Amino acid sequence: MTEITLQTRRHPAWHFVPGLLLTGLITAAALWLGAIPSVAGLGLSALTLAILIGMLLGNTLYPTWHHRCDSGVLFAKQHLLRLGIILYGFRLTFSQIADVGVSGIAIDVLTLSSTFVLACFLGQKVFGLDKKTSWLIGAGSSICGAAAVLATEPVVKAEASKVTVAVATVVIFGTLAIFIYPALYPLLAQWFSPETYGIWVGSTVHEVAQVVAAGHAISPETENAAVIAKMLRVMMLAPFLLLLAARVKQLSPQQGAEKSKLTIPWFALGFVAVAVFNSFHLLPASVVNMLNTLDTLLLAMAMAALGLTTRISALKNAGAKPLVMGLILFVWLIVGGGAINLAVHHLMA
Repeated sequence: MTEITLQTRRHPAWHFVPGLLLTGLITAAALWLGAIPSVAGLGLSALTLAILIGMLLGNTLYPTWHHRCDSGVLFAKQHLLRLGIILYGFRLTFSQIADVGVSGIAIDVLTLSSTFVLACFLGQKVFGLDKKTSWLIGAGSSICGAAAVLATEPVVKAEASKVTVAVATVVIFGTLAIFIYPALYPLLAQWFSPETYGIWVGSTVHEVAQVVAAGHAISPETENAAVIAKMLRVMMLAPFLLLLAARVKQLSPQQGAEKSKLTIPWFALGFVAVAVFNSFHLLPASVVNMLNTLDTLLLAMAMAALGLTTRISALKNAGAKPLVMGLILFVWLIVGGGAINLAVHHLMA
């Protein structure tokens, strides 16, 4: 039985209103800031801004409010998160896979798997981090940034502080990528076309917003290819979560009859189902746009809730190891990801 279930049974529905209202106000502020051109140019999405504002309040004013707001904040962090991940499927269609071709799929699979395996090795064998922190940082680096971290959290049942550490690596190094990739393009143009460079950007940069910003700074062709490659990478989130759920269950200390049971992240299956449904274009574009806006609101409220429940002291206790690990993964994404892109394009040319 989860904490939120206990909260729901103990309190009437109106007890959730203050916390949901607070996360909603933080989301509104994050959306307003994200619409400012100078902020948007840094690739700081509403999700990233929401957790930053949430952390600011969570370590200043929120401790005096938490008795009134905890129920709604926990509801946003868990239930709204799962609903947001499901609705994320409306951003994708399976026809986008064909647009990048077999080479794009191969690049994304190789980059994702190698990055996550490297994260597990570095986190547990080199830096001595716990499995959950290693998995969260690996998910954020290898798939789709903060959204992947948020989606992985309920599967591995990680604490808020560990989630925030993982998101921090996405924010720091993904933001650096916005400036590094355009700066590298003149030096690497002899090996990459604008389109293949875009696939490299989309297959290695953390956040969708950061991919758009980096690709846009180079050329429209690069931006389009980058977004398609990134969307393909995002679609790998659901099978990744299913495999990770199986691994978590395998490592569970419970034995006997429960060992054969698999805790399925149903929201991940919902994500796939929505993407399949969206591929048939049965809904008007205006409705899909409205659902995407709702999805952004839900995910931003979940991020705000995460920030509110995170204490800076917990980040300090995490130390420099997670950030150094994130840096190594960032270097691997640039160098190793670039090598994977060149090798696959050469072999499939």
